[in-house]
Amino acid sequence: MITLKEQIITFRRQLETKLDPMRYEHSLSVSFTCMALAMRYGYDLNKAEVAGLMHDCAKRFTDNELIIRCRKHKIDLTEDELRAPAVIHAKYGAWLAKNKYGIQDEEILSAIRWHTTGKPEMTMLEKIVYIADYIEPRRDKASNLPEMRALAFQDLDRTMYEILAGTLDYLNKKGSRVDSMTKQAFDYYQALLSEPKKGA
Repeated sequence: MITLKEQIITFRRQLETKLDPMRYEHSLSVSFTCMALAMRYGYDLNKAEVAGLMHDCAKRFTDNELIIRCRKHKIDLTEDELRAPAVIHAKYGAWLAKNKYGIQDEEILSAIRWHTTGKPEMTMLEKIVYIADYIEPRRDKASNLPEMRALAFQDLDRTMYEILAGTLDYLNKKGSRVDSMTKQAFDYYQALLSEPKKGA
């Protein structure tokens, strides 16, 4: 049986033929950042690498193509997703990773699924992929990147909160549609961080 580690090279070769060069470079960069975070927090390196590598595997399709493909494969889309279709590649990407690339690990598939909106009570891998997608070295747009890159190696939950807060602020200022799951994720991490620490 082929191990996950052995599959990684195959996944890279497949992705390189499917994604545009900058998206492929981003995917590699996210996978390496996932591995760095996995080393820091004692998580499985191979699972982190694969989840990071495959997180944008559906990014080669337009929003409209993603909607059509989801309907074809009977993947339910929410009203929020149809109004803000930029998040749909995560949901279809999880389906693609399972059905086209043969990834069966539910934790990896879930990390791909939730890397755009986040959600309450995320697993360590879900947090790692979400954060790595934001802080990877080729990113240069967000003004708080230096702070987030440092914080990510100190506290995943606080980093989730800060990134979600910044994302909501950015989308609201732009007048963009906010997926309700992003708001739920923000509310969850805000409440989590306001809880008194045990023994305090």
